[in-house]
Amino acid sequence: MQAMSERLSDLDSHVQGAIRVVTFYDTLMRRRVDLSALARSSAGLAVCVVGVRLHGTGRVTRIGPDGTEAPGQARPPSSTAPVILDDEEIGTVWLERPGEPSPLDEVLLDRLAIAAAAVVERYGPARTTMADPALVELVVSSGSDEAARARALRLLEFAADRPIHVVAVHSRLPLDRVGSLICPARVVKAAPLADVGVILATTVDRARFPEGVRAGIGTAEGPDRSWQQARTALRFTTPGRPVVRYDELGALALLAHVPPGLVRDNNDVSAISRLAHSLEDVDTLDAYCATGSLRRAAERLHLHHSSVARRLDQIGKALGFDLTEPSGLLRAGLALTAWRLLTDDRAR
Repeated sequence: MQAMSERLSDLDSHVQGAIRVVTFYDTLMRRRVDLSALARSSAGLAVCVVGVRLHGTGRVTRIGPDGTEAPGQARPPSSTAPVILDDEEIGTVWLERPGEPSPLDEVLLDRLAIAAAAVVERYGPARTTMADPALVELVVSSGSDEAARARALRLLEFAADRPIHVVAVHSRLPLDRVGSLICPARVVKAAPLADVGVILATTVDRARFPEGVRAGIGTAEGPDRSWQQARTALRFTTPGRPVVRYDELGALALLAHVPPGLVRDNNDVSAISRLAHSLEDVDTLDAYCATGSLRRAAERLHLHHSSVARRLDQIGKALGFDLTEPSGLLRAGLALTAWRLLTDDRAR
């Protein structure tokens, strides 16, 4: 009975402490403190260094228990919590407590994160990547009038005089993460539209797309036109070429507008379809068409060039023309691309 009494006493003490923490932050919110005041008050309550970082600006605030900026290098956090606004992680808060964490640290960090999100929403910068899909659709739709498009862009925080690139994305990663990576320093917005993710950005760093993402990038000729271009470019992506800019397609973009029936009836495309049961053959042909060189294709496939030569000889016989001839290479490249576009149409 004595052990149970002591346990209940400890539990009651923890609950009372948690209630005091919640009341403390409720009071701060009623006083409409800014982020610096919130960090100072939290450090005083925690009696250790408190840190706040906003992902959008990269700004880091570290305050010691005396209410002044913490000197020196940050020690590894003893506990952390994400700052969530509109279902998106916009920052992190943490404690740098020497020794063992306090039993109330989890409650304190939870309330600090909630309070930080409220402060950011009230005073800014409340820049989040995920946007209202209805606004994004207004921006990229060809049926929107210019007044509605301009208003939607203003609501999405884009300046009227800045060009906007539209990116069509297939990704298992969250769109906000992809958007923040490819346009880290400027306004970027993302939303899912039907089966495709759309990202609006003033600049796009194609080298920063993460692995596993397929993306088509439109030019900045107007959001509606850029969206159509981006969707077309997305159709030309492959495992070996996961990011495609529309302006790099040139005349190849015309293939996207050929009626599927004509593509299906073409003898070269039909031959590629029969070949497609062998992923090895398709990968070999793709590497050869992409590089235009037997040796470079072998390097890309991590095979000896003689092995690739034997494969290409067999593939050429199946297709009915010589792949080593310039005309054969051109026919194979066009047929392979057209077959992929046809496959893409069937998957819709």
